[in-house]
Amino acid sequence: MAQKTVLLIGASRGLGFAMAEEYLKRGVQVIATGRENSRKALSALAARYPALLRVETVEITQPDEVDALRSRLGATRVDILFVNAGVKNDDSETAANVSTGEFVRVMVTNALSPIRVIERLKDCVTPGGTIAVMSSGQGSLTNNTNGQYDVYRGSKAALNMFMRSFAARQGDAPETLLLMAPGWVRTDMGGPDARLTIEESIPALVDTLTASEGRTGLHYLDYLGREVPW
Repeated sequence: MAQKTVLLIGASRGLGFAMAEEYLKRGVQVIATGRENSRKALSALAARYPALLRVETVEITQPDEVDALRSRLGATRVDILFVNAGVKNDDSETAANVSTGEFVRVMVTNALSPIRVIERLKDCVTPGGTIAVMSSGQGSLTNNTNGQYDVYRGSKAALNMFMRSFAARQGDAPETLLLMAPGWVRTDMGGPDARLTIEESIPALVDTLTASEGRTGLHYLDYLGREVPW
């Protein structure tokens, strides 16, 4: 069986870095990206897995950098394209009092940029491969019962809608399309009070990605493979 290749966008820290490490442990070829000044951990990881890990640079909020990455990839084909992007504003801010600049920053990073990356890099994915993006359970309209984290929730809900539109434009294409909710994980962004460790979330999330291969259409799943309500 041919070795699989995964292109991980946004893998310099947190969940994205953990995914890169998990795939490498499983013997999967990985192309992992980070911003120009955030690749130290990835470079150290590449020293441990020189035959499996290729490190690339891209700032996904800059379309010209995404174009440059596409050019560098050339004829490279991957089995999985996974886009991981997530920032948040201050937890105390509501949609009513967040600054316009901060709202734009979160929305551009979490919603607009990932779908632009997918549109630009989709032709790198082998026919019948997987295109996935890191969403969140907080992007679920149904599950919003406490009204907190307005802007972050809104950005992930917008990402979900953009992916749904993308899926509709693909028609009956054979690719698997996934919105992944990793759970509330103890990272710099998730904070120390989060329910899950990276070790509890990411290996299970990778298992879910693997188990979903060949499942056509768009699916909104948590890290254990359970459907998340829209």
